[in-house]
Amino acid sequence: RCIQCTRCVRFAEEVAGVEEIGAIYRGEDMQITTYLEHAFKSELSGNTVDLCPVGALTHKPVAFEYRPWELKRTMSIDVMDAVGTNIRLDSRGRQVMRVLPRINEDVNEEWAHDKTRYHVDALVRRRLDKPFVRVKGQLVEATWDEAFDAIAAIAKKAGSSVAAIAGDLLDCETMFAAKKLVNGLGSTLLEGRQTGMAYDVTNLGSVAFNTTIAEIENADAILLVGSNLRWEAPLINTRVRKAIKRGAKVFAIGEETDLTYKVQWLGNDLGLLGKMPSEVSEVIEAAKNPVLILGPGALKDGHGPALAVASSFMRPATEGQNAWNGFNVVHTAAARMGGLMLGWAQPGGIADVVAADPKLTFFLGADEVDFATFAGTFKVYIGHHGDKGAHHADVILPAATYAEKPGTYVNLEGRVQRADFIGERAQDRPVLAG
Repeated sequence: RCIQCTRCVRFAEEVAGVEEIGAIYRGEDMQITTYLEHAFKSELSGNTVDLCPVGALTHKPVAFEYRPWELKRTMSIDVMDAVGTNIRLDSRGRQVMRVLPRINEDVNEEWAHDKTRYHVDALVRRRLDKPFVRVKGQLVEATWDEAFDAIAAIAKKAGSSVAAIAGDLLDCETMFAAKKLVNGLGSTLLEGRQTGMAYDVTNLGSVAFNTTIAEIENADAILLVGSNLRWEAPLINTRVRKAIKRGAKVFAIGEETDLTYKVQWLGNDLGLLGKMPSEVSEVIEAAKNPVLILGPGALKDGHGPALAVASSFMRPATEGQNAWNGFNVVHTAAARMGGLMLGWAQPGGIADVVAADPKLTFFLGADEVDFATFAGTFKVYIGHHGDKGAHHADVILPAATYAEKPGTYVNLEGRVQRADFIGERAQDRPVLAG
């Protein structure tokens, strides 16, 4: 069916930056194929299916599984990273069959990365569908009343010694309801940075993507610090590629990796921020629109050094040009910015929660926590999959996925976006109210 239009080849080379597919032979014998007989390795490969005008490329996981007229379309937001990609959920009954991107030029353009597209099978597999209570060291099936009674008995003894940890996929409404519950019990121990990060959040501008995703294309000098954009935010990585095509220079501090474009690596020492080579400093000082992008590697020990040089990436407003803020933080969790706005952060991070030694802790889809540090607390896990958090819990309450409840998400820019739900409403906020 292929008509050799080469749209997929151009996308791979020009957008994804991976020159792994092309045409072999000539004339009527021409074929589009991968080079050297290996797979097309790109985090954006699924977009070639959308580009194919004749259906020669298909999504293998869902091939022959449905007919298009069977599907209901629901507008939603991607929760696989913090970019806030606009997506469409195509569902049959209560099962999501496929995910497609929606056009939003300010966020994801018309693209979606492969994690967004191909995570849908997880929405129906290994799901938690009933409450469990730990009895004599074993998790046993329980009724909702039995689970709530077990929590209530501990809550009476705990008093205000209560905490909550938010997972990476939560919507703002769920975090607000959980905050109201914890505050109502007399506590303010709320944290969403599960892995121990404790960067300063007193000013949300210091933890946001201030330049905006779309404006990255206009940058003329970019410094990446502790970030692997290709995997943390692929759709921001494509914007950096556009900036390079317009003449931008890219420097990086961190572990060397293939970002699909030319980068001048300065080393793996974050201390270089305060003593950058003169040739790099000169480029940044001369730049009209310089950009600093901090990734998780730059945030793990706080981002004080980056804040100290933030002014080098600011430009005042001039005639014909608005003020430029080139200071940017790349978060990897869809719930992160919303959580920070709602106060889900302690000055010392999750270490402050551990130090408080709460008697009762709610884990809201939080699976990346070091549960050994919470050995002395009664753990209530509210989530949709039997992941790490469920295995350590004393009580498990099943919850809805992002596709099964309406919700609001805030992306790394601070952009507020609404996600709708498929089929019958199945939300977990009444669980928190109960």
